[in-house]
Amino acid sequence: MTQLFDMTGKVALLTGASKGMGFEMAKAMALHGAKVVISARTQEDLDKAAAEINKECGEKRAFGVACNAGHKDQLEALVEKTHELAGTIDILFGNAGVNPYYGPTSGISDKAYEKTMQVNVQSNLWLAQLVAPDMEKNGGGSMVFTSSIGAFKPSVMLGTYAMSKLAVIGLVRNLAAEFGSKGIRVNALCPGVVRTEFARELWDNPKAAEKATKEIPLGRFGEPEDFAGIAVFLGSKASQYITGQAFTVDGGSVMWT
Repeated sequence: MTQLFDMTGKVALLTGASKGMGFEMAKAMALHGAKVVISARTQEDLDKAAAEINKECGEKRAFGVACNAGHKDQLEALVEKTHELAGTIDILFGNAGVNPYYGPTSGISDKAYEKTMQVNVQSNLWLAQLVAPDMEKNGGGSMVFTSSIGAFKPSVMLGTYAMSKLAVIGLVRNLAAEFGSKGIRVNALCPGVVRTEFARELWDNPKAAEKATKEIPLGRFGEPEDFAGIAVFLGSKASQYITGQAFTVDGGSVMWT
């Protein structure tokens, strides 16, 4: 039982991981023995993040590689660089996401819609296609893609973002069905409101804080550190019989509302 969460010898690739949730998930896996390649758009941020992880681990287990997840050629280069730096990929966390539009879905421009769907959904499909051969060669693996509790209800201001996150759950279910026979598990994470820069408008005001205490059973917004444990769980053999699922990590807010 003590070996269930041991990730020694495993290689994990994470997008959207220079800060916030992605960073905490990468750090947790590295502390459990994995080599982690973290990706985001800014190399300077990635270098700082990798240095912090390596300092905590006491050895070099983290590598930063800049990549814009919305571009297939850059994702291809990211996977190739991961092979060069760390080896074949056992674990994939697709955490990169965008929300370029705030307003009713009926008013969104084609450009904003296409960007939302390409980065939040299609980039994860590209990653899955790129990484699946590694996992098949290794005899199995784990893919995890970040959705949102927004996938479970409509929104008059964040509707298109929510649509893209519901599509991520659909993608996860189909990939889980297709890759299961190869020993590849595919799951989704559905965060509630987390205190990151990405979600600042949703938590950084007195009204939001009051709402959190009333509508979230645990009485607070999420913190990036809240995702460390589930990342290790889903990336390790502790979850070896779990696939096609959408895990809500939201302090109970979906249940409450």
